[in-house]
Formats: sequence, C-alpha cells, structure tokens
Amino acid sequence: MAKTALIPIADGSEEIEAVTMIDVLRRAGVEVTVASVGAEQIVGAHGIGIATDCSIDSCVNLSWDLVAVPGGIPGAEHLAESGALDTILRAQTAEGKLYAAICASPALVLGSKGLLEHKIVTGHPMFQQNLQAKELNAESRVVVDGNCITSQGPGTSLDFALELVEQLCGLVKREEVSAPMVLTTSATAYY
Repeated sequence: MAKTALIPIADGSEEIEAVTMIDVLRRAGVEVTVASVGAEQIVGAHGIGIATDCSIDSCVNLSWDLVAVPGGIPGAEHLAESGALDTILRAQTAEGKLYAAICASPALVLGSKGLLEHKIVTGHPMFQQNLQAKELNAESRVVVDGNCITSQGPGTSLDFALELVEQLCGLVKREEVSAPMVLTTSATAYY
C-alpha cells in the first residue's frame, strides 16, 4: 500500500518548497494530495499559480502518513489561520505520525500552536528568534526529531524533500529517488 502525504498550500506559499516536496514525494511513489487553504488555484509568494487537488476542509477526517507544510509569506500566515489544518495537524501529532514544516512554517504554523514544545527544530533564519520549541538548531539545514521534520527555506527544499522520502519510505528509496536527479556533493567546476 502506498504511503500518503498531505501538502496544504495557500496564496503566498513558497513555490519552490511546495513544488519540490510534491515532485520528490511523487517520484518516491507517495500518493500526494495538494490541498488549498482558500481558492482551488493559489498564487504563490512569487506569482506562480499552482492548482490543487481539493480543499483542506475535505481532508480533515482522512488519515495521512505525513503532513508537510511549506513556508512563504503570507502563505504560512494563511495556513496558520486555517481551522481545518489546525485540526489535521493536532490529530497527526496526537497519533505520533510524521509532520513537517519548512521556512516560516515551523514558527508560524507549528510553533504558534504548541506543536514543537518538545522538539528540536530549525526554520528560516528570519523566524528563528520567535520559534517556540524545546530547542533551536540554527546550523542544520534539516532537523529530524522523532516524528517532526523541519527545514530552513527554499535553498534547503531538496534536502528537506529527500529527508521526507527517507522518513516515509526508507533510505533505499531515498537513494533510488536521488540518484537519477544527479545529486552530487559539488555542482561547480572551476577552471
């Protein structure tokens, strides 16, 4: 049975983060549902339109192996205001299932709801000082603490998405997904 992931997005969500998660998880065979908080077609933080599969309201009584929240402003603020997403995230954490956030969302979506009070996390440098969590790891691009995965921003999106694959599907699947993507330790040649 395929793993399932919910990725909620709203107007102002960071496109690189959202699309990278969607793409990498689907490459791993995860059934990804992209749910809108607001209109069915959202406009991201940088003016890129993204069509969604459904409204977040239709996802409340469903079960997810992972709920992963992109950042972006004002997207993270819109996600934080969603009562339906709040219900989903609280159920996810209560059941000990995977939940994740990147960029502004660790602070604005998870931390503001008390969902990080027992977790070591990271987030976008601009939001780290207001991050309500057990402990901040400001140096790491991606932090995994039990069932919680957090990351810093658009530049860490690929690392974050691959970690989501590993947490859901294992290290072998992560390697299967990353190899054809031609990931290397250094992408620059100097002459």
